[in-house]
Parts: sequence; structure tokens; C-alpha cells
Amino acid sequence: MFKEFKEFAMRGNVLDMAVGVIIGAAFGKIVNSFVADIMMPPLGLLLGQVDFSNLFINLSGKPLASLAEAKTAGAPTINYGIFVNQVIDFVIVAFAIFLLIRQINAMKRRSEAPPAVPTTKSCLYCLSDIPLKATRCPHCTSELKAAT
Repeated sequence: MFKEFKEFAMRGNVLDMAVGVIIGAAFGKIVNSFVADIMMPPLGLLLGQVDFSNLFINLSGKPLASLAEAKTAGAPTINYGIFVNQVIDFVIVAFAIFLLIRQINAMKRRSEAPPAVPTTKSCLYCLSDIPLKATRCPHCTSELKAAT
């Protein structure tokens, strides 16, 4: 059983997936930092000095000044500011993946060979493959129209 697991784990696609997950997690941290530390502060300033990560709806009925205070008090809250940050994170990651896939597809299209020009045709009578320029089928000896 250990040998089978080792073979499974050492397959190329499993290792590629592991590398992808690790790089994806690191990329997610970078995007999260970009949104929280670089993008949201100016956006909050433009919208009237709003800190999106501190936007919440207090469900306890007690007056609470900040999300940190609500968490310390154990008050139930709806943290819609954090949700807004996560939606922006998702949009940025999705756009980055879109750009990456777009580039990969463009490179694939450039590297693909043009479609092959056919060199044979089918005999109308016996359906055998014959050269395009043939005027008589070598299999059934039927006369064919010359290729134009």
C-alpha cells in the first residue's frame, strides 16, 4: 500500500498540482495585502474616510464603536466590510487568472501547426482513399473527375 501511495504522490500531475496550490496560496496573500493595504485605504478616503474592514452591523443592541470592540465583547455582528474586501480580492484574482489563461491560449494558438492540406480523396464508388490527382481508382478502376 505504501508503494502505491508513493507512486501516486510522485506522479507528475500530483506534484504540479501541489506546486500550483502553494503558489496560489502565496499569490492569494499578495492579493489580500494589495487589497487591504494599498487599494482599500485610498478608496475609503475617497468615500469619506471609511475603513471597509471596520464596517459591520451590530446585532446585539449594545453600542459598540468598532469591530474589534464587538469581537472582544462577543457581540454578534454582520461584517459586511470584510465581505467587500473579500469580493474585491476575488475579482482581482479572477482577473489575474483570466489574463494568465488568455496568454497561455494565445501562445498555444501561435505554436499550433496550420491545418494539414489533404493529399487524398475518397473514391465515389468504392470509398477507398486515393491520391487527389487520380483520374481512375486503383481499387475499383472507376473513372473519376480530375482534381481542380
